[in-house]
Amino acid sequence: MILDKNLEFADATSVGTPNNTTVNVGNVADLGATSRDIGAGEPIYLVIQVTTAITSGGAATVRFHLASDDAVSMAVDGSASAHYTSDVIAKATLVAGYTIVTAIPAESPVYERYLGVQVEEVAGQALTAGNINAFLTLTPRRYRAYPDGQN
Repeated sequence: MILDKNLEFADATSVGTPNNTTVNVGNVADLGATSRDIGAGEPIYLVIQVTTAITSGGAATVRFHLASDDAVSMAVDGSASAHYTSDVIAKATLVAGYTIVTAIPAESPVYERYLGVQVEEVAGQALTAGNINAFLTLTPRRYRAYPDGQN
């Protein structure tokens, strides 16, 4: 997998402590004042990896977003343009090693200047800990080992 440091949003970065709110995690990518060409005709993938288990004081569910906004401090009130939103994920699932790999849309909705990752605590108690890696890549890891087939 090839990583571009400018397209890395989080490197073992804390998800913060949202409580029925959305927070920005890590860095944003500046797509430039005029050009917002995402992938140049090739599929580009968002990868989110949990590096330290996400925890809370009780039950919690989480959703991840890839969003863009016209301000470097991206809006967390839902007004930023959403390009990817994960399913709602139970905290118990978000252990170290949990990974999301998804192709992102090339054009729609239109990308604003700043692109970043957000974490939303959807329901339950506030998050208390957890770290993630999040980045864009053209070459996600896809190898999977399968048991030998029976003939």
